[in-house]
Amino acid sequence: VFTKYGKCYMFNSGEDGKPLLTTVKGGTGNGLEIMLDIQQDEYLPIWGETEETTFEAGVKVQIHSQSEPPFIQELGFGVAPGFQTFVATQEQRLTYLPPPWGECRSSEMGLDFFPVYSITACRIDCETRYIVENCNCRMVHMPGDAPFCTPEQHKECAEPALGLLAEKDSNYCLCRTPCNLTRYNKELSMVKIPSKTSAKYLEKKFNKSEKYISENILVLDIFFEALNYETIEQKKAYEVAALLGKSKRLLHKFAHLMGGSLLSLTTPFRPLLQLIKEKLLDLLGKEEDEGSPEENVSTCETMPNHSETISHTVTVPLQTALGTLEEIAC
Repeated sequence: VFTKYGKCYMFNSGEDGKPLLTTVKGGTGNGLEIMLDIQQDEYLPIWGETEETTFEAGVKVQIHSQSEPPFIQELGFGVAPGFQTFVATQEQRLTYLPPPWGECRSSEMGLDFFPVYSITACRIDCETRYIVENCNCRMVHMPGDAPFCTPEQHKECAEPALGLLAEKDSNYCLCRTPCNLTRYNKELSMVKIPSKTSAKYLEKKFNKSEKYISENILVLDIFFEALNYETIEQKKAYEVAALLGKSKRLLHKFAHLMGGSLLSLTTPFRPLLQLIKEKLLDLLGKEEDEGSPEENVSTCETMPNHSETISHTVTVPLQTALGTLEEIAC
């Protein structure tokens, strides 16, 4: 399989009708174990520094599901020569909710170049369309039937376009989380090779010096920590009916609290209101005594609207009645 790093090798892909390999137990020695010679002498010399210049020696590895294309330049982890690297992994199955509860996209909704949707497939698909539209060619790791970019097109158009896409035109590639996602957690540990006791044996076996072995040979051991998987599922906090019921109860409590607070606020003013009521009664009584017999002294008429409203308000439990508006005014 071709990636941005060039030609890579995919183990247990299941492509071309090949059966998937399985294991019957977890732990070291029950997975994939390979020994690689990275042949540093074949590395191209570095005459200058660019954005793609790499100074490390080793290999990059990515663990992914069969339905997800590799995106090793961003998601891969490094394995160094002169070490045996143990990678214990555990499968995780994540389920997200579609709108209106979440923002996921169905995995069954394929893309232009991939039958199954995933974030990496969306990224590769989007980058491919962007390069084809702007450069009329595609890079070697990109799918499709457009012609491959020449070295000049690669240097002058494709690479700058990818950089612009990542930095300034990020809205062009909006890849939502798939509703069903499989990923693999990893725990890495390493030991030095070769040991002093095995160095002579390996020198004889591979016909290489101890220095060459420590600088070029690595062992990679990938295995399942246990034959189980972890499920992480996003749940709906409320269904529509439950949300409406909850909102109604919250509004009822809010209205009750606001009403109680308003009545509690009137408590400190009760003595003052009582004093005003008494003064008004005394004043009106004096005016009635001083008036002529023919004078039509109006009495306070009942105001049904205010009376009913205030009487209703002050009959809240644990609150002493203030009296109706007629009583205060008279």
